[in-house]
Amino acid sequence: MAYAFSPEDIVFLRSRTGEAALAACAGLPLTADTRIADVAAAREICGADRAAAVLETVMLRRKAEAKLSGAGEWLFTGDALQQASASAVAAHRARRLAGRDVHDVTCSIGADLVELAGVANRCIGSDLDPIRLSMARHNCAEAGVAPSLARANALHPTSRDTVIVADPARRDSAGRRTWRPGDFTPPLDELADAYPGRDLVVKCAPGIDPAVAPWAGEVELVSLDGQVREACLYGGGLATVARRASVLRSDGTQWTVTDREPDSIGVGEPGEWIVDPDGAVVRAGLVRHYGARYGLWQLDERIAYLTGDAPPPGVRAFRVLDDGPYNEKSLRATLRRFDVGRLEILVRGLDIDPNALRRRLKPSGRSEASVVLTRIGRSPRAFLCQADRIPI
Repeated sequence: MAYAFSPEDIVFLRSRTGEAALAACAGLPLTADTRIADVAAAREICGADRAAAVLETVMLRRKAEAKLSGAGEWLFTGDALQQASASAVAAHRARRLAGRDVHDVTCSIGADLVELAGVANRCIGSDLDPIRLSMARHNCAEAGVAPSLARANALHPTSRDTVIVADPARRDSAGRRTWRPGDFTPPLDELADAYPGRDLVVKCAPGIDPAVAPWAGEVELVSLDGQVREACLYGGGLATVARRASVLRSDGTQWTVTDREPDSIGVGEPGEWIVDPDGAVVRAGLVRHYGARYGLWQLDERIAYLTGDAPPPGVRAFRVLDDGPYNEKSLRATLRRFDVGRLEILVRGLDIDPNALRRRLKPSGRSEASVVLTRIGRSPRAFLCQADRIPI
């Protein structure tokens, strides 16, 4: 059960005494084995009535390190941190709104607000939850930005001539994840109805069906370091294409493909390389557009794998060493022939559990390889490959 912060907790954590307590507890192990000792130490440092808030904050700050840059002194709730956009993703979205007047109507603890305030002409943040709003005020100050903050219901417009940014909560009253837009908080259709004719940006989970948001002229799928992080819906004058995939890396590199690009590619026999497009490209339905950009073609028109004689720059691609019809007996023989012991298995279009298959194959050689399993037409096919990171 997540700890429920009180207003008094926030006042304490933001005070000099609270900051000292957080610093003193920052080095505690906070593992299952040290739980009793950690709690005793925290109570000794800051008293029994504040120990839980301090320990929860220390743990959440540790979790935030890999997600939010510069958030070492921030305040969080567990749910708010889980839903917060990674800094690189939030900054990418904010850049589209640079120079505009922006109102984040579900600002929560301020992860998106910090990035928006850094590039917007004027920035407002609001939320119904007074605890999260207090945390946002603290976090924005720590980040060196000063948006206007107010307690307000996202469904009751409180600003004019601003771009509306929202990130509806996607958990029900029992804390279970929900996928139905009508169960979001606030509900997706009510949010759109509250801002008719306005430029509207709504962050959603990657699996959302854009058909549930007919007001959205554009859906952008965004991945970070190979993991699809969000689908973002753009309405009003913000939509410039129907579908967009943006691929971000922690090293700052990024690229985008849209449905405005050509998508004329063929289907043919395997080339020297197989390319598994980034998940954002696949979810955005832009595999053919991506393939056309780099002169690739499809193995099967219904499967997302691409193939060609030269892979795109900056991706992990698979050089084909051997291929043929797939069955476990022949694949086991191929692995022995190539002396494969460390095996990566990628699957599209076949009902195969890679981990279960690897256990059955029992590879025991000295080399490393990747197996790409798919179907071409109705025939299952196996490709033994050598994975390689293609330089930019």
